[in-house]
Amino acid sequence: MKMLIVDDSFVIRKTIEKYAAELGIKNILTASNGKDALRIFESESPSLVTLDITMPEMDGIECLEQIMKIDAHARVIIITALKDNATGLLALKKGAAGFLLKPFTPEQIRDEIAEVTGGMI
Repeated sequence: MKMLIVDDSFVIRKTIEKYAAELGIKNILTASNGKDALRIFESESPSLVTLDITMPEMDGIECLEQIMKIDAHARVIIITALKDNATGLLALKKGAAGFLLKPFTPEQIRDEIAEVTGGMI
């Protein structure tokens, strides 16, 4: 499985990468903004994307919309520090397969990845 982790925080990217690797995901790509994420998504076609909402250059909701135009079946988990329910509902309405609030525990990110992928890691 190929996974793309998109977050402007290096620490968050590395944290998610560590937990994904522990689940057995070996091919992990990263991006620090939405524009780079779209470029990587188009060229690499990852099976799973984790996507932050608040990022420079292109926010996560706009990036999600573009990803869904490229692949309507893309599996995207939105991960954000924004605590309002409206953001999560908007992301799900626009095609996100999952939604997780920061800070998250190792179990929460692992469970969300397993749920969104149907355990097919």
